[in-house]
Amino acid sequence: MSDTSRKSGENSRRRGPGRPFQRGNVGKPKGALARVTRAAQALLDGESETLTRAAIDLAKAGDGVALRICMERLLPPRKDRPVSFDLPKIEKLEDASKALAGLLEGVATGEITPGEAAGVVPLVEGFIRAIKATEFEKRLTALEQAGDRS
Repeated sequence: MSDTSRKSGENSRRRGPGRPFQRGNVGKPKGALARVTRAAQALLDGESETLTRAAIDLAKAGDGVALRICMERLLPPRKDRPVSFDLPKIEKLEDASKALAGLLEGVATGEITPGEAAGVVPLVEGFIRAIKATEFEKRLTALEQAGDRS
């Protein structure tokens, strides 16, 4: 292709520097497996029952790694758990500060862990934002109505 055809824009397929691909086509499609993963799955097809039995037998014989693998499959690590904690009911902004104080007290006394409290604080903060938005809406409506009467 000559330089003149490039300059005139005849080659619309050329993307230019920094744009080798069309927009929206990023990476592999969802669920696509790497070649190595597909090969490993092909090798293991039909062998999963035998391998599982061998791991269980090793775990029973006292192999710590095999035991850990078996236990991780039976009882995966917990990501989250319910927290049983008396939190004051939050209906207005003043209640939110009492709730946060109660969380701090629970952490200080060991009733809940700092991580558990950290998981609850954003919920309280979200509720505070909701209360503020509701109060703002009420005041704005009252001002608009007062302005209409004038």
